[in-house]
Amino acid sequence: MLKEFKAFAMRGNVVDLAVGVIIGGAFGKIVGSLIDDVITPLLLKPALEAANLSHLNELTVFGTVKYGIFLSAVINFVIVAFILFLIIKGVNAAQQKEDAKPAPPAAPPADIQLLSEIRDILKRAN
Repeated sequence: MLKEFKAFAMRGNVVDLAVGVIIGGAFGKIVGSLIDDVITPLLLKPALEAANLSHLNELTVFGTVKYGIFLSAVINFVIVAFILFLIIKGVNAAQQKEDAKPAPPAAPPADIQLLSEIRDILKRAN
């Protein structure tokens, strides 16, 4: 059972997934900080000033519904989705360039190759 687990854990897909999750988590923290600390305050500042509030947490309806935090989450989602769209679009463009390279011509069949060799021998003989 230990050998099976080791074979499973060391497969390329599992290791790639683990690396992707770790990098994704770190990237998520960077994007989250950018959104929470830079973009959201800039976008929601007019709403906060109109409501005479200083923090996003204070933006509420009926005193309990914190729609400021909800707006922050929606903005976060839209920006992360847009960034992922740009990354995937770039990867797809790179793959299309790689796929667009012409394939090397296929080798002629064995009988055609043999006939070509016979033709060349006959030409040298004459």
